[in-house]
Amino acid sequence: MFKKISLIILGVVLWSYVPAQGPPIFTDTPVLLGLEGSGIRTFGKFISKENAKIYVQPLIVPYNITPRLLVAAVVPFVNKNPSDGAAIGGLGDMSAVAKFTVFQIDGKAKTFRIVAKLREIFPTGNSKSMPSLGAGIYQTMPGIVSGYITSKFGIYADIGYNITSGGATDNLLYNMAFAYPLLPQQYPAKQINIYLEFNGNYIVDTKANSLFVSPGLQWIMGRRVLVESGIQIPLNEIVPSGSKTKFMFLLGTRILIF
Repeated sequence: MFKKISLIILGVVLWSYVPAQGPPIFTDTPVLLGLEGSGIRTFGKFISKENAKIYVQPLIVPYNITPRLLVAAVVPFVNKNPSDGAAIGGLGDMSAVAKFTVFQIDGKAKTFRIVAKLREIFPTGNSKSMPSLGAGIYQTMPGIVSGYITSKFGIYADIGYNITSGGATDNLLYNMAFAYPLLPQQYPAKQINIYLEFNGNYIVDTKANSLFVSPGLQWIMGRRVLVESGIQIPLNEIVPSGSKTKFMFLLGTRILIF
């Protein structure tokens, strides 16, 4: 009971410590407490491609085992509507995530953190359907997440190497985000943040690189709830002809649960 109360108090202190920002919308965060702690995140992501319309609705449940160690489960539901076939929907590939804080320096209204991350993706989605709902392979991605966060701005970056099974090509995922709060600092936290993010995917075997620019808006409604929205626009995308992405749109929420 004392340990639980201590974690709650620590979460409140750290949340008020850097109240200007919630976590980035498309880039990972090194902050394990607050809205990335014990809570729920869900969002709807609409993907418009030249040959299909795709809707993804993941349910993400993170839990802090300790203030330095977080685990999470990700359960995605996918609906695909190809332009030349029938729509199909169902469970996508589920994943489990672990994050551990390896470095942290805190100052007055600022913090710098580095987190080690491991993600395992399981082939739970139907990979034999047309179109497929899953990749049909296991994927393991170790990575590093870092961030420098102050009451005036935030800079975040993460990189991960995705190791695939079944002879599929590996890929390198990299993201960067810049956050800027629009409202004066206050507590309880009520804030509007604007984000500019860049999200990349480098395919190792073909040496092809895809890069998206991702502006977004986030509304923090208090210590427990935030709402966020963003759009991803391709700057460069190397994919088969006729399957290029036009844009991706995200609308979601995060809820903190003690």
